[in-house]
Amino acid sequence: MIVWNDFLNDARVLKEAESLAMAGYCVVVNALHVPGKTMVEEPLGNDIWVRRVSTSVIYSLLGVFTAAPRPANQAKAGALAALWKIMGRAWGHFLLLRNVLLQRPDVVHAHDVNTLPTAWLAARLCRARLVYDAHEISTSREGYSSFRKIVALVERSLMPRAEATITTTTLRAKFFARAYGVARPLVLQNRPRLQRVERSQRIRDELQLVESWPVILYQGGLQPGRGLAELVRLAGDVPDAYFVFIGGGSLADSLRELAESLGVSDRVRFIPTVSLADLPSYTASADIGVQPIENTCLNHYTTDSNKLFEYVQAGLPIVTSDLPEIRRVVRTWQVGVLVAPSDWASMAHALRSLVADASARQKYSQNCLAAAADLSWEAQESELLALYRGLSL
Repeated sequence: MIVWNDFLNDARVLKEAESLAMAGYCVVVNALHVPGKTMVEEPLGNDIWVRRVSTSVIYSLLGVFTAAPRPANQAKAGALAALWKIMGRAWGHFLLLRNVLLQRPDVVHAHDVNTLPTAWLAARLCRARLVYDAHEISTSREGYSSFRKIVALVERSLMPRAEATITTTTLRAKFFARAYGVARPLVLQNRPRLQRVERSQRIRDELQLVESWPVILYQGGLQPGRGLAELVRLAGDVPDAYFVFIGGGSLADSLRELAESLGVSDRVRFIPTVSLADLPSYTASADIGVQPIENTCLNHYTTDSNKLFEYVQAGLPIVTSDLPEIRRVVRTWQVGVLVAPSDWASMAHALRSLVADASARQKYSQNCLAAAADLSWEAQESELLALYRGLSL
């Protein structure tokens, strides 16, 4: 497997690796090493190894460039910075390719489009099978607009050459099949493993929350397009409740500053990214799960997201944007309230209603726990194993 991250909080890749290892495959996850944060080589139980490539040389060179006198011409300075960034990424991919070639795999599993070219080349050179796992629709994704044509070119050229393809929702599978003329990819939703986590006071204790008000939880990346600034503003319209954000990202500082400026920082609290092992106990110590994602791109329109299923596993009633894949889950299992995307007045009303109605929260919570087994990773992992058995190794 190849990922373009440090593989510390990639729940989907970890679950796939675990499922394959339990089925008898030896799995190596090739990732990026961050000095002082990750290990270069790390065993994860039986038959799973993580091997990270160190790109510290790149960052050292970038540091030298940053410290050096910059050209007076801002356009030239920007062009040089972009060139350094491209060179850095190219070096990282070269190191990943080298590692995979040394491993001589039977299957190369690319996670997302930014690893697909490297995985394809490695598969060709090793005469291995290529599996492409498209976690997102990166041609229509927040922050990817400037790369849209390149992403489309890569996927259009290489996705048909994969022996098997995987994605995360039915709508995304339909999109890839139509866009690139491939067989509809296997759908593996971003579901957590089935686990019963006891209710606790973990969030309340850690944040020293004094009042007995319900805790409204958002967990996940603090990124644009997810309605997070609006969620902070809603705190003023939803009294007698705490709003807790768990995660990190580009909006972390601005959200804290916004809460301060609005005078709601006593009820809007933040917890940095926690480990995958600890996250379920945090989730289960909240009272309501919220997902106010905005319909800003096709990737958002077709999402269901990790947090939706994590809330279900923890028994949290959910207030979420009414998008097709999310709607299917919420309506089928009656686990929460749907609100039109970016309808902040309705979002506030839904949150106020659940905050005030403990019996409604209890009903949705019971429905979540009843649905947990059906919406677990275990309920679908056999499909991943069947896909691998279908590869001619």
